[in-house]
Amino acid sequence: MSDPLTGSVTDPLTNTGSNSLSWLGIVRLGLIQASLGAIVVLTTSTMNRVMVVELSLAAVLPGALVGLHYAIQLLRPRFGYGSDLGQRRTPWIVGGMATLALGGVGASLSIALMSTALVPGILAAVLSFVVIGAGVGAAGTSLIVLLATRVDETRRPAAATIVWVMMIAGFVVTTVVAGHMLDPFSMARLVTITGMVAAGAVVVTVLAIIGLEPRSEKPSLPSTEPTDSKTPFRTAFAQVWSEPRARLFTLFVVTSMLGYSAQDLILEPYAGLLFGYSPGQSTQLAGVQHGGALLGMLVVGFLGTLRPVRRFISIRSWTVGGCLASAAALVVLAFGGFAGPGWPLAATVFCLGTANGVFAVAAIGSMMTMAGQGRARREGVRMGLWGAAQALAMGFGGLLGAAGVDLIMLFSDQPVLAYGSVFVIEAGLFVFAALLAMRISGTHPASRRHSIGRVSEHLVGVSQQ
Repeated sequence: MSDPLTGSVTDPLTNTGSNSLSWLGIVRLGLIQASLGAIVVLTTSTMNRVMVVELSLAAVLPGALVGLHYAIQLLRPRFGYGSDLGQRRTPWIVGGMATLALGGVGASLSIALMSTALVPGILAAVLSFVVIGAGVGAAGTSLIVLLATRVDETRRPAAATIVWVMMIAGFVVTTVVAGHMLDPFSMARLVTITGMVAAGAVVVTVLAIIGLEPRSEKPSLPSTEPTDSKTPFRTAFAQVWSEPRARLFTLFVVTSMLGYSAQDLILEPYAGLLFGYSPGQSTQLAGVQHGGALLGMLVVGFLGTLRPVRRFISIRSWTVGGCLASAAALVVLAFGGFAGPGWPLAATVFCLGTANGVFAVAAIGSMMTMAGQGRARREGVRMGLWGAAQALAMGFGGLLGAAGVDLIMLFSDQPVLAYGSVFVIEAGLFVFAALLAMRISGTHPASRRHSIGRVSEHLVGVSQQ
């Protein structure tokens, strides 16, 4: 049974609440993630287009602003440390969402200002995107830590799927509804709609989070070492960085996310140059990829909750399999360029998206489990470290992929070779990430004391008893 207010699971025999969230509680956290995505997609997509098209500004400006919001997220370990001090994530989630909302509204006002005073508008936009990055970092880090500490181990694959699918739903709903309301376009409409979305996101967040985190919160994830809750941040960060598994997982995040994001800026040009896709067709190709990712997430979320499947396929196996499948799809994608326009590009991209979806959800599930492995009261710092690593890789991945194509084109006038080489390098990154995932599983002594059936019941092969 579950408490209809808090969404926590209740023991029907003792009528006492456990520390694990029910499905309703997980969905409520998903609503928060969807709200976060709703504001972010307006700032990174709609406002990007307005600056380039309506204001005729260089595309490098919105690109730099989006990169700035990723750079600010390098502060995620500090945000996580702050939530660790009081072992309360709710204030950081609500405060972070309010900060994000303020930054989103500020960004829309800044763009409106650019239309009449360019330099002051750009300066205001820089400040607004700094605030956006801080809001995303504070709310996003504490949200995933709350998931990690309040969701039962057997539900984590499905929980990761629910939360991230709802974030994608937030993207879709916001772009469709806001896109309809923006016509006929005006700067006043942009500011008004952004304000409505931001206010709605804050209200949804406050209503969704009420009662989900007890005031006397005790983390459900076990830790192996005691710690002093008043340890300075630098010391706390050094303690986490000294943990071999935390360092290895950070390297895994950077490597896999570079492979994941390096094709962001080159896939559509690849489709146009080598397969003759029109701008509309190449844009639809991105939708095909996202559809595949959604399928991959749903597969892991559904199968990961089935006990017969969990006995033989662990989250680590899903992670490794997703990485290797992504690598294979990228190699096939590179080969398709040599085959020419007759190659089933859309089907290949759909398979790539599906593999990426499997990898992404499984990696998030692994992250949720590993957050509590190590020194106590450092879950936020660990999750912040990995979130910062992800933001760094996502911020530079697309740039490095595009730069790689340009660099190879300096020595060869064959686009198929340039694009294919970058895709193969991405595949190599995914293979290396798969090897890291397997190594992470084997670094914990407990992983050698369980049979394969027992290990598959624990994420990344670590006992959670």
